[in-house]
Amino acid sequence: MQITTSHTPESKKRNGEHILINMTYIAKNVDLDSGIELTRAFEYWRRYFEENNIVSALVISEGYFVQSFQGTRPAINIALGKILDKHSTIFPNIVNIEEIESRQWNGFLVKYLTSSAEDEEYALKSFSAGSDYNPYLMTSNQIESFLTAVFADTESSKF
Repeated sequence: MQITTSHTPESKKRNGEHILINMTYIAKNVDLDSGIELTRAFEYWRRYFEENNIVSALVISEGYFVQSFQGTRPAINIALGKILDKHSTIFPNIVNIEEIESRQWNGFLVKYLTSSAEDEEYALKSFSAGSDYNPYLMTSNQIESFLTAVFADTESSKF
């Protein structure tokens, strides 16, 4: 009797399949005009990430994206290539890439920040780079703190 598992033996892990990576980027949405286009793009990425065992946290506000995704080194490299290829007009700016011990996120999380008092509090508490929301003015530490604060209750934010 032969048993098949999805576990890759150590000797076959030549491309970093055993190393988890967290990558965070910021971008400005200049491509997806309507809510329908944005929803379709989210659904595409949700399925793609799920199929490739990648977890993600995405914040959208005032046309800006702040996204952190986590998975194996090869999966993250391929996903980054797809993002650059499929959405070349958003011009992602990578703010952090690091090896991690375990995944922080659970699934594909999306949060739309509005002008509500609660959402403004996230922005003002996590970073204060002026009176307008602009993640390009934030440091990488501020961005990571911001994502952690926004997704402190991840179950209520699942897409």
